[in-house]
Amino acid sequence: MEAFSVNFAFEPHPSPVPANERAARLVDPGFGRVFTDHMAVMHYSEGRGWHDGRISQRVPLTMDPASSVLHYAQEIFEGLKAYRLEDGGLALFRPEANARRFNASAQRMAMPELPEELFLESVEQLVLQEREWMPTVEGGSLYLRPFMIASEAFLGVKPSAEYLYMVLASSVGAYWKGGARAVSLWVSHDYTRAAPGGTGAAKCGGNYATSLVAQQEAIRRGYDQVVFLDAAERRWIEELGGMNIFFVFEDGSLRTPPLTGTILPGITRDSILQIARDQGLIVQEEPYSIDEWRADAASGRLIESFACGTAAVVTPIGRVAGPDYEFTIGSGGTGQLTAHFLERLTAIQRGRSKDSHGWLRRIG
Repeated sequence: MEAFSVNFAFEPHPSPVPANERAARLVDPGFGRVFTDHMAVMHYSEGRGWHDGRISQRVPLTMDPASSVLHYAQEIFEGLKAYRLEDGGLALFRPEANARRFNASAQRMAMPELPEELFLESVEQLVLQEREWMPTVEGGSLYLRPFMIASEAFLGVKPSAEYLYMVLASSVGAYWKGGARAVSLWVSHDYTRAAPGGTGAAKCGGNYATSLVAQQEAIRRGYDQVVFLDAAERRWIEELGGMNIFFVFEDGSLRTPPLTGTILPGITRDSILQIARDQGLIVQEEPYSIDEWRADAASGRLIESFACGTAAVVTPIGRVAGPDYEFTIGSGGTGQLTAHFLERLTAIQRGRSKDSHGWLRRIG
């Protein structure tokens, strides 16, 4: 990839949110609703490459109605967090992995790659500028949303010649108030998330859009989340609408579905795999069927299941149901190993535990 040099110029917001109003918003920010004053912006055009990088005020976009993204969905995004550490500093958790995955998604969607150093600079500069928006509530962090859209005004079916890259920052609290709670899952037998050769491994909006009808069905039936089976056989467990999944057995071993191109390669997933192997646990990246899940839960061989992702980190799974079955996993609550991974990951992210893999990137 060609080397680029783009400095992110700072254009201060002319009327930022007053300190007292910002403090009020940060008392209970929730997730994804409280946004900071600024955003990072950069442009790409064929023949010129990446240019005009800046940190400027967050404002509504003005777009041509013929912009390619609105018609052919050339769009990708990432999600990562910045944390305030125990010593008062700031750090990002594995942002290099997000930069690599962003480019893998770009390749799949026929979009230009963004040099990793520019990805990292954009998120770091935005966090440093918006550090006063870091919530002090338990579990608080700055959630960062880098994304790229096709911006060329053209109705022909082809990759866009122009793109807009942006990073939003959102003040967020703990995903689950009062600590992680066990969620219930509906197994979708009617809808699938991704198929071999498709975009399942890319973090693009289309994957999430197609999951929403299945998520609606799950909620309508009284369940928290949906879990998808493979598209070919409707047999093998793949992932939730926005999280990877793990299974814990009575012998202490773990299993998670393999990355075969239909599952998003989660950074939290990868971190849990590394932590488990560091501890000498047996970890298998192998297919696991819905029939096995039911049988192992009934026999007691399976004692825990949990989902994982950037937003909630680790989420215990207590109850699972499909069209003609329902079963409980373990006691239906948070299992011992699930709680351990949640505590271990959050301790590393906040600088309370040794970071033996260099996952934290200090920025201030």
